[in-house]
Amino acid sequence: MARPRKIAKQIHVKDIVLIYLDTKRHFLVQVAEKVKFSTDLGTIMLDDIIGKPYGYVGETHLGKNFYCLRPSHADIMFKAKRLTTVVYPKDLGLMILETAIGSGSRVIDIGTGSGVMALVLARLVAPNGMVYTYERRAEFIEIARQNIERAGCMKQVTFHHWDAAEDGFKEKDIDAVFVDVPEPWTVIPAASRVLKGGHHLVSWSPNIEQVKQTVESLEQCHFTRIRVSSLIEQELLVRQHGVRPRERGITHTAYLVRANKVQILNTKSIPIV
Repeated sequence: MARPRKIAKQIHVKDIVLIYLDTKRHFLVQVAEKVKFSTDLGTIMLDDIIGKPYGYVGETHLGKNFYCLRPSHADIMFKAKRLTTVVYPKDLGLMILETAIGSGSRVIDIGTGSGVMALVLARLVAPNGMVYTYERRAEFIEIARQNIERAGCMKQVTFHHWDAAEDGFKEKDIDAVFVDVPEPWTVIPAASRVLKGGHHLVSWSPNIEQVKQTVESLEQCHFTRIRVSSLIEQELLVRQHGVRPRERGITHTAYLVRANKVQILNTKSIPIV
């Protein structure tokens, strides 16, 4: 069994820390010695937070409070450098929960893009798991490498500059497959050959026409328990005199398709439900 990753209680050099001043001012900062971090509410000496516990409250040189917080997966996602549209946290949360991955899992990520999904998956499968991420465009892989290296997750990610639809996958016995490409149905046949029986494939698509073809391909490749959904998130503004929705909510972003692979043991046709 894979060992759980030990989480440090104190802030160390090279840690990624969320410096939070208020709802409009929150920054991901890599801690280093003899470095000043400047904001419009004052300067923070990063030396001063080394060795402090997460949750520490400090003051800028102008006397404004700041909080040293442990960044969430969503914080890491939104602060990453992006060339492509990223999967929203509300969607990625369900995508992950609809699989059985954890520390030690071996996962394929199809469509590296800016590396955000691979980054979050890498944090989940650490320290002994691996994310194998596939991308056709070299410029996307370069940005993804930068984002994943900055987050300290390079040991858990293997990059392939590779067209999975044309050439398949290099790995076998995979615990879960995550798909974020314009034509997800084209990679499902190859994915079905490397995914473990009974395990999960999850696809993210903004267009319903993509979903129809994806479901057809899943059925043809003997997947079962096929489900499709779309999530809506509404954030609330809580004040002493009342509660109301914020002006901007996150409505439809994409359709999530989830399915499980059927392990065929003979040549008889199997009904897919």
